[in-house]
Amino acid sequence: MALRKNPKIDLKLHYKKVLEISLVLSLTLLIVAFRVFPKFEKPDVMAESPQDTITLEDVVNTKQETTPPPPPKPPIPIETVSEDILEDIPISSTELNPDETVNTQPTKPPEVKKNDYEEPPFYPFAEEQPEPVGGMEAIYNSLEYPKLAQRAGIQGNVKFFAYVDKNGDVVKTELIKGIGGGCDEEAMKKIKQIKFKPGRQGGRPVNVKLGMSITFILN
Repeated sequence: MALRKNPKIDLKLHYKKVLEISLVLSLTLLIVAFRVFPKFEKPDVMAESPQDTITLEDVVNTKQETTPPPPPKPPIPIETVSEDILEDIPISSTELNPDETVNTQPTKPPEVKKNDYEEPPFYPFAEEQPEPVGGMEAIYNSLEYPKLAQRAGIQGNVKFFAYVDKNGDVVKTELIKGIGGGCDEEAMKKIKQIKFKPGRQGGRPVNVKLGMSITFILN
């Protein structure tokens, strides 16, 4: 059996009627307000900004003083040779002797011998470049990989100049690019112990500045 609500405690019983009455009252009040007060005018408010005050100051005229020029430097005495010390210089006669014979043939320049020239210390390149006796294998067979470079894992190309003289001996080395770890010193040390076939220019042995590169690779 369905239960019915008590009309005395039912809040939604007159909900619709109360809502309609409140809407009608609110609309009526709104219409009356527009009829009684048709227009609202807002008074104009003028904001006055403060006026900037300008103060005038008298500028004092400055006078630039001119500094007087520096005094002239005292004259430096210059010693001159006294006329009493000068000796008489004999002047030879300028008269022409018609009987004197004059050599009109041009003088020959001194002969230059073929061997009288200064040879440069080292050629940057030659017609026949120096070659190590035994090839590059002889150089690599004499090399010892530095232990410091092995432990550090250093490898790469060591580039340097080898100064090879006429006899095929390396008299000097000059490092261009190194890799460190003792590899640079080892390469240039062992290259001085290798004998070279000397470079030739015009069929004769000459000094040559030879560019070389030695590679260190870890196996």
